[in-house]
Order: sequence, then structure tokens, then C-alpha cells
Amino acid sequence: MTEQGTMSDLSRSERIRLNEGLRDWLAYQLRQTERTLDELKREEEEDRRRREVARIELSWKLQPARVDGAQPMLHRGNCGLYRTQLGYLDKEHVVIALEEFPELVMCEVCAPWGSLGIPRPPGRTGE
Repeated sequence: MTEQGTMSDLSRSERIRLNEGLRDWLAYQLRQTERTLDELKREEEEDRRRREVARIELSWKLQPARVDGAQPMLHRGNCGLYRTQLGYLDKEHVVIALEEFPELVMCEVCAPWGSLGIPRPPGRTGE
């Protein structure tokens, strides 16, 4: 049976060497952990960004009428013709808008009627 010694049984130079090794190993572990955390945060941000893009793509926007007496225009959430980044509507709110504005103009570029599951409005073109 061998006798187990303690750190205090080692010479000062041996203890320095062992502690330096421990320090270097702990520094390596810290760098690895920081890289892992950075990667997880990037993945989390990318997931958030993808969810936001998907939400926008599944939404609609209502562009106010540009002149008195004109009707507002309905766009898909990601339509480049109307670039506002707020006021996204879900399908329930689009139905309300259609009831409030029976002559609602629908964008010919993004064709929001398709994502609503309704036929293309006859004779309704953009402003």
C-alpha cells in the first residue's frame, strides 16, 4: 500500500508547478465555457429573429388612405411596398378591417388575398 501525501508534503517548486497547471487548465475551461455561452446566445438570438420573421410573414399591414375619400390598402406583413415595422394584424383583425372598409384596396404586389384564403378581389387594384 502506498502512502498518499498532501500538497504540503511537496516542495515549493513542485507546488508552484502543480498550481500553474491547475490555473492553466481552469483558464482553458473558462475559455471553453465562454465560447459555449457565446454560441448559445447567438443561437438564441437567431431563433428569436426567425420567429419574428415568421410572425411578420404570417401577418398583414393596413396602409392608411393617402387622400381623403380613398380606401386603406391591405398588405402582407413582409410587403416591401409599405415598409412600416409596426401595426401587424392577425387574420381576425383583417376580417374586422374588411368589415369596416368593404372597398378595402389590396396590394397587387404582395397579393394578401392569397394568404387570407379568399379569391382575388375583382377590379380592385392599388392606389
